[in-house]
Amino acid sequence: MSEKQWFAFDVTTTPNNREAIEYGLMEAGALGTETVDSESDVLVIGYFENPVDENKVRRALVDACRIHNQVPSEIDRVDLKVRAVADRDWLAEWKKSWQPVQVGRFIVAPPWLVSVPGDVATGSSDPSGANYPLATARGTDTIVIQINPGMAFGTGTHETTRLCLKAIDKYYEGGSFLDVGAGTGVLAIAAAKCQKPDTGWGGEGGHGSIHACDVDADAIEIAKENAELNDVGDRIDFHVGTVDEQSNSADFVCANLTATVIVELLPMLVGATCGRLVLSGILDSQEEMVSSRLAELGITEFEVDREGEWIALVV
Repeated sequence: MSEKQWFAFDVTTTPNNREAIEYGLMEAGALGTETVDSESDVLVIGYFENPVDENKVRRALVDACRIHNQVPSEIDRVDLKVRAVADRDWLAEWKKSWQPVQVGRFIVAPPWLVSVPGDVATGSSDPSGANYPLATARGTDTIVIQINPGMAFGTGTHETTRLCLKAIDKYYEGGSFLDVGAGTGVLAIAAAKCQKPDTGWGGEGGHGSIHACDVDADAIEIAKENAELNDVGDRIDFHVGTVDEQSNSADFVCANLTATVIVELLPMLVGATCGRLVLSGILDSQEEMVSSRLAELGITEFEVDREGEWIALVV
């Protein structure tokens, strides 16, 4: 039997273009990306399981650059090369690099770093754990969220997810919760872990009910597994789909999507919100597009939180 091969697309571009290239490769069908920084340029590598037409990938990259409002000179500085690479244990190599992410009282960590909390097995180079994020969980109100991402989006490392977690940390006080674009389920799990018995949880339409949806059926399965991993599987209703006019209303709604999808769904998102609405997945260059749509719906007051080139609108 011949050894399995992967097909790597090496894209050399400018640092400003990194996010757009990563997005474009994933839109073209890459199962994962890797980024290597140099002094002047950035190498983004997209890994494909099967051969892909180079022109298709290039078109996806150009479209992604335009979506991210890159100037023509940035698009022109995209150098694409294709090569075959031997299969290897990608998961083992990826595990070496993923470290916990702390946002407010939340720590998002992979299960292999949480299984032996406070011990050297957490991966800390400091045996005392003093400089390791998981060490702060002891004797504090820190909430540790274990996430095994699989192929879904939302490990807590991306700015859009962190912006949502910041809003939940700041504003969520229990009550019903709706997560639109659930990905790995990290936001719904965060909400479930914030709830206390006296705020109520579970039950269809109950005061503390938590619902999470995603159009990707595989993502929903991963989210369910992560909820079980965090012992909140019985408190979150996951389903394949999106928000619509029949969706249950909620005290707190998070929509971590893209600006174009948010604009399309905004009437339903506003209609489903009884309290706070968080809109994330928006580039700072797209703020006007989303705020204008909010204004059309009669909403002119909202908070803007920023992280890098990404923003979240908190209504």
